[in-house]
Amino acid sequence: MRFDVLTLFPEMFGGFLEASFVRRAIDGGQMAVRLRSPRDFGFGKHRSVDDAPYGGGSGMVMRVDVLVPAMESLDADAPGQVRAHRVLLTPQGRVLDQRKVEEIAARDAVMLVCGRYEGFDERVREHVAEEISIGDFVMTGGEAGAMVIVDACARLLPGVLGNEASTIDESHSPATGGLLEYPHYTRPVEFRGARVPEVLQGGNHAVIAKWRRARAIERTRARRPDLWERFRAEAGEGPDGRDEDDP
Repeated sequence: MRFDVLTLFPEMFGGFLEASFVRRAIDGGQMAVRLRSPRDFGFGKHRSVDDAPYGGGSGMVMRVDVLVPAMESLDADAPGQVRAHRVLLTPQGRVLDQRKVEEIAARDAVMLVCGRYEGFDERVREHVAEEISIGDFVMTGGEAGAMVIVDACARLLPGVLGNEASTIDESHSPATGGLLEYPHYTRPVEFRGARVPEVLQGGNHAVIAKWRRARAIERTRARRPDLWERFRAEAGEGPDGRDEDDP
């Protein structure tokens, strides 16, 4: 897949794109990332990309007549003429979750539009397909959010992770109903009085699977009641994690 990232600070992505699984995805050809600055389309000697808001108020607003031409330029020279699905990164967008990540990762090309300053001219929204937030908080710009999306998608692309099952049996995975992942242990068996549960040392995979499922349910109920309620509603399970039809 391809990511087109529209950002005033393309240099922020240098180290990020050179590390870990993102680098592996790029080197392996599963992912391509193009960076472009709206400042290339700014006005005047200083390539201005923002202006004071109509009606007054604090901060500066990114201009629609800068951002839209910048987006269109990425479409104009898109490899294979594959235009990207446009995503505006904003605190007002839908909060990102694993289901949305999987949806994004399945696309051929995605454009991530990073804002700065007070925000966007409202008319920018007419030129994007959707708006995404990485959480209910505000940052200085959308670059960190763009990196979150690129990283989350990179690990889902075939061949990027060493073990493809790693993307299935994990927290928030739709394949497990969105439950939090069960606890993990490795050597040593005992550390300062805390031991690895005996069930994990026994080698009975059916019993281990049952134990892990129970711990995932227990952890989700305790830590994320919101996820637990959604899981129950979608899976038709009772309050104790059993099917409603169980005796």
